[in-house]
Amino acid sequence: MEQGQSKQPDAAVVPAPEKCSDPYLRCAFNGAAQTALGVSGSALLAHSPQGCDYLVNNAFASQECDYMETMTLCTKLCVDEIVHGGEDLLVRTIREAKDLPISSLFVISACGPEIVGDDIVAVCETLQPEMKFRLVPIPCPGFRGSQYDGIDISLDTILKRLVKNSDEKIPDSVCLIAPHANANPTWVADLDWVKLALSRMGIRVVATLTHKTPLSEIEYVASAETSLLLSHDAGQKAADYLFATYGIEQVCQGIPLPIGMTNTRRWLSALGERFDAQKTAEGMTAEGEKMVTATCRRKWPMARFLYRTPAAIVADATVGIPLVRFVTEEMEMTPELVCLYTSQRPVRELLEGELHDLGLSPRVVYGTDVYQTRKNLAEIKPRVVFGSTIERHASEGLGIPYVVEVVRMMRQFRMINREYFGYTGILNLFECVQNEWTMAWRSKEKRYEAKW
Repeated sequence: MEQGQSKQPDAAVVPAPEKCSDPYLRCAFNGAAQTALGVSGSALLAHSPQGCDYLVNNAFASQECDYMETMTLCTKLCVDEIVHGGEDLLVRTIREAKDLPISSLFVISACGPEIVGDDIVAVCETLQPEMKFRLVPIPCPGFRGSQYDGIDISLDTILKRLVKNSDEKIPDSVCLIAPHANANPTWVADLDWVKLALSRMGIRVVATLTHKTPLSEIEYVASAETSLLLSHDAGQKAADYLFATYGIEQVCQGIPLPIGMTNTRRWLSALGERFDAQKTAEGMTAEGEKMVTATCRRKWPMARFLYRTPAAIVADATVGIPLVRFVTEEMEMTPELVCLYTSQRPVRELLEGELHDLGLSPRVVYGTDVYQTRKNLAEIKPRVVFGSTIERHASEGLGIPYVVEVVRMMRQFRMINREYFGYTGILNLFECVQNEWTMAWRSKEKRYEAKW
């Protein structure tokens, strides 16, 4: 090197950062869209750039909306509107939609218009007299939190703007809350199982907040006698609001959702006790457990090969917390790592209660991201991981032989809805593990040639 010539840094040897933030969850804007799209006979208008509208498309798929029946609109804000405000464009877009045959139009705002001060609430109040349908503004920019925060914000708006007061209660009735706040790729099947179980006990569902829920059902939510929260990640604020405002009692509170034998038995028993349907609940439990036992005797699941195998669970709290008991009792594995996407106090209390009851002391990571997950997998080195496609990639090179994909992340791997809740759900989870165990033994190289 010549004198006076400085040595340039070699990009190849620049040290990598010690940590990163690669979240599992989408933003609040996505959660608001997912909730609003659960209201049937309505449309959704995203006051956002076109890029944010892709989050609406994702929410559209998550709610399993029919594109022939549900409409989404977007103001498609560009640089001028982001810098100078886009209220005029929002007004024009709403007026262009005034002849749509819908009961309500949900208007949700993204980060850009919120930052520059677009007031979607004022715009909707001004235009409401011109519209044949209800305008429901939901200011929910992505920076307000994760998709679960967006679900809570959207539910709060829906309850405060659309529910009518009612002094009369429908006996033995329930309002279902936040079934869509769930990482089960076919959560709709879980919702169907819950509705069937309630029907067998003679419990009427007044409304579901929200999935294919007409506006007329939302208006009469106050007539429900009880509420039933179907998520550990979002919806608790809505349940608390219903109790404080309309005296709607929350049932099955503090009990993990019905995944696995014990959780399902406890869940059905709590419903039977509250609605004076103990005999029906006991009959459903006996019938379900007999079916699972008989099926396992015939099918010979491979759980016996995984006895006391170290396992990790990486999921949302809705699926992840009840999976802890399922993995421990039904699969007879040893959970040594539990990573949950969220970290709210009720989530912590529920998981810690389950771990204490089971006598387990795994490493627990709340609010995990992809970096933390891989780092902990490398340190714990479990043999089985219950997670998503992300964990399959994150486990590469770590010597982890089995990754059971049970939650949706990046890849939709189910076309037919199959529940995790209840007794058939136990068999569906067994099948996930069975298939992963079998596929892990397939040949990585072609060692024979076909004769045809």
